[in-house]
Amino acid sequence: MAPRFGIEEEYFVVDPGSREVVPRAADVVRRAGAALGERASTELVGFLAEAKTPPCDDLVKLEEQIRSMRAAMADAAAAEGLRLAATGTPVLGDLVPAPISAGPRYAESLATYRGLDDEQSICSCHVHVEMPDRERAVLVGNHLRPWLPTLLALAANSPFWAGRDTGHACWRVLAWARWPVAGPPPYFASLAHYEDIVASLLECGALMDTGTIFWDVRPSERLPTVEVRVADVALTAADAAALAGLVRALVESAAAAVDAGEPAPDPPQEMLRAAYWLAARDGAAGTGVDVRTGRPAAHRDLAADLLAGAGPALRESGDAERVTRGVRRLLAGGTGAERQRAAHRRRDRLTDVVDAALLPDGPMPRTPPVQPEP
Repeated sequence: MAPRFGIEEEYFVVDPGSREVVPRAADVVRRAGAALGERASTELVGFLAEAKTPPCDDLVKLEEQIRSMRAAMADAAAAEGLRLAATGTPVLGDLVPAPISAGPRYAESLATYRGLDDEQSICSCHVHVEMPDRERAVLVGNHLRPWLPTLLALAANSPFWAGRDTGHACWRVLAWARWPVAGPPPYFASLAHYEDIVASLLECGALMDTGTIFWDVRPSERLPTVEVRVADVALTAADAAALAGLVRALVESAAAAVDAGEPAPDPPQEMLRAAYWLAARDGAAGTGVDVRTGRPAAHRDLAADLLAGAGPALRESGDAERVTRGVRRLLAGGTGAERQRAAHRRRDRLTDVVDAALLPDGPMPRTPPVQPEP
């Protein structure tokens, strides 16, 4: 049986007139609590509201939960005279320094990380996949490392920042890159190795606490899961569900490799960093690096390799057609970043970009047909 999984998403609170971000996430979360309870929460920056699905055992249920969660958050924002936008970086607004949410932990973050908090206005999607123990979660993470740049390219949804096109498909990941413990994780020989490194980072002050381990794959500190954190928040619920289904299949494939005693690929961290930047710059339409070989490769071809590797797990869970359709939709109809830029080109208005990202869901591109499995 496939493991249970769920997602966390962050959204920008925007003024419906100006479409600029506004620091009223606490009001939206308070209102959303009636429907979502503790599954709605604030974040470090007052522009961001977060929501979480419950754990789900199949992809159809998860997509239903994502849609209902987004609708509940949108309704809460509307009741406050606000809207929510699903984009990885803020399109419009006065952003720096960011308004830090109230609370002792956020105050400690500002004291520890200082100017890094000033530009921490970013929204991501975290996929949690259930794991039997933390040792397994760490070893699975090793097998996921080569696929992180491709996932990043497919999930890119942050081309604009504060009124300008950054020239990148995923500006959010470059904002993260400045943090001391973020981006692609190193290779860990065991859970003990992971915990030794974390202890050293805590001791030297690079980590405020274990909640500030921002690697793009990590064993969750509060849930029995491996957490994959590489994606921008998705433009639509369908995009989010396709990503989650793909991530779960990759995790299952990695777990099978661990059980079989297969060594995980260990690409150099410098190669992963370069692959991240290429994926963030050009997105799924561009050429990146196959970190397994060190050779250039189109992200379209890397996505095909990724689907092939995840294929047995996708077929076992019954998600093959749904996830393949979602990936092909992103490749043919455009990632979130490409669709944001298309919205801007129509009238050369950044307000149209925000409108395309508004919850409960942005516009859906036409879905290419999926060929039957051979």
